[in-house]
Amino acid sequence: MTYLVLLDYDHLDNGLFLTAFAGALSQHSKPRFIILHGDSQYTERIMQTGVMREEAQRLSIKGLNHRLVALFADEGISCLGLNGYQRNLISRSESGINIDRKYFEQLPEQPVLLLSNLVSDSRYDQPQAVPLDVLAKALAKFLEPDEIFLFSRNDSDEILVREMPKKLGWDELNTGFAEKYIPHEFHDFRLPARLTTARLFRNLPDTSGTTLIS
Repeated sequence: MTYLVLLDYDHLDNGLFLTAFAGALSQHSKPRFIILHGDSQYTERIMQTGVMREEAQRLSIKGLNHRLVALFADEGISCLGLNGYQRNLISRSESGINIDRKYFEQLPEQPVLLLSNLVSDSRYDQPQAVPLDVLAKALAKFLEPDEIFLFSRNDSDEILVREMPKKLGWDELNTGFAEKYIPHEFHDFRLPARLTTARLFRNLPDTSGTTLIS
């Protein structure tokens, strides 16, 4: 089995969540986990030192990749951290996003693969950050994962056990639900994805309490 896990902007700046998520991840040796991340509020803090936004974003994403690998290592998780542009694994052109299938298939199924949204782009001298939802859709098409996971924006969900819908359609979501629970990057995601928490993630493959949005 392959799980695609999406870490959004807000959760990447939430130390309590990241620690809980790492702890939950440490409970699983299988299936294959591919974790995709972008940048966080760390970008803004870098910009306050006088760095321009585009470069600050690159530094932020690279830094987060290293920090997450270290955090996972502290929990005993063996993790391979890669930025999308490395070895030209993921590239973007006017025709769209390309993933190097041959190189990707050479990567071991274990350890956990932590992948950033910094990709090669022949039109620019520096790696470029692809919007997280756009890259997630490309990866989902390429990987055909068994499950895609998003994490609830409602921090209280990590503490309180509440009754959540088992299944919803993207077209059924009202603005209030989306704003309260779904990370902003994925409001228009439209692919089947499971809304969960770090607490519930610990229980995999049991998905009780999560919401499948399709």
